[in-house]
Amino acid sequence: MQVTETLSDGLKRSYAVVLAAADIENRRTTRLTDLSKTLRLPGFRPGKVPMTVIRQRYGSAVAAEVLEESVTEATRKVLTDGGLRPALQPKVDLVTAEPTTGVKDIEFTVELEILPDIAMPDFSAISLTRLKAETAAETIDKVVSEIAARNRELTDLTEEELAARPEGAGAVDGDVLTVDFLGKLDGVEFPGGQATDADVDIGGSGFIPGFAEQLVGMKPAESKTISVTFPEDYGSPDLAGKNATFDVVAKKIRKASVPALDDAFAQKLAFETLEELREAISKRSQSEYDAMSRMRLKRQLLDSLADLASFPTPQSMVDMEFDQIWQRLESDRKEGRLDEDDKSKDDDTLRAEYRAIAERRVRLGLLLAEIGRVNSLVVTEDEMNRAMRAELSRYPGQEAAMMEIFRKYPAMADNLRGPIFEDKVVDYVLSLTQITDEVVSPEDLAKDPPVPTAAA
Repeated sequence: MQVTETLSDGLKRSYAVVLAAADIENRRTTRLTDLSKTLRLPGFRPGKVPMTVIRQRYGSAVAAEVLEESVTEATRKVLTDGGLRPALQPKVDLVTAEPTTGVKDIEFTVELEILPDIAMPDFSAISLTRLKAETAAETIDKVVSEIAARNRELTDLTEEELAARPEGAGAVDGDVLTVDFLGKLDGVEFPGGQATDADVDIGGSGFIPGFAEQLVGMKPAESKTISVTFPEDYGSPDLAGKNATFDVVAKKIRKASVPALDDAFAQKLAFETLEELREAISKRSQSEYDAMSRMRLKRQLLDSLADLASFPTPQSMVDMEFDQIWQRLESDRKEGRLDEDDKSKDDDTLRAEYRAIAERRVRLGLLLAEIGRVNSLVVTEDEMNRAMRAELSRYPGQEAAMMEIFRKYPAMADNLRGPIFEDKVVDYVLSLTQITDEVVSPEDLAKDPPVPTAAA
């Protein structure tokens, strides 16, 4: 094999490779000879098929197979001998006009971008602030009250109870009125605007502002038509901001009884005591705060690493990342989901901004990968199994089918491996940085952090 370097520019490399025709022909002959030992053809005894017949029937297929193997092995040797770590799969192009004739040498080119040399930053020089929030007693009280409200009991009002009211038998604030309703836009029924035996909390917010308020005073078997306006930010674009009417028929009035907040209430929820229920709520809430805290700390770390990462990035990787970002942007634009900040920008501006984002993502990804490689951080089989079990739990009743998909498409498993590896690298780096804890309110913890230029 003859190898000539034809380009060495930054991270770009190009090589011209020549494989001798005699070596390729020897491999073809060996392959055909091996084939002849087991080949069975009508009219010939096993292992006695003439080589001329074998070459005539199988020569082209064997030649193509040998060519592919030879080029693949030679390309691998070029990379190994040169100590090259390709950023992406090298581009291989045949130069030989008739590579399967066995007459000419095989000539091909190998083009690639290599991974840059990455110096490890001084992680101990990185200073971070970890925002922490604690679950307040008032938060737990609120959650317990909400759980109790969801576990309320509804009982029908008796005729005596209704008659005893100064307002008469109509529904008042605090009642639950069971109704049938039919919604219309400009007199035409719309999908999702109909319900039977729907419970409406009188005095509550209702599913549309103004709906429940207009049902005050309704009596069982009474009908009325009310008018409402859907909010501008309503979930259905077809209804948002629209005026609608609802034909409502009242069926019965009930009162809600919220259970007392005691041990008996907690036991209905599979807890021994009310204090045990409160502790469970506190742990769950604190877990959510801790997850937000870690997310913000990780974001700070990545921003700091991005500032320290000054090595060149393989443009082929940046191009691939940018193409994925741009495809999502085009899809969002087509579906009307484009960010408000992006709507006023022209494509040239958007391309420049998102290419900077793509370059930052690639640079951070390469740095994290190198940190993991240098420090021998790997995703263990146990970690992958736990991640896979967690993923399968999202598809109850379809676990076997999903496992088969994982076996059939290994790339799906790699999608689980990536986040685990990134978290291990982040944890490793965090253990070497300077971290100062700052206690903040849950509201401040939940606020979106400032977005740096070209942030991921």
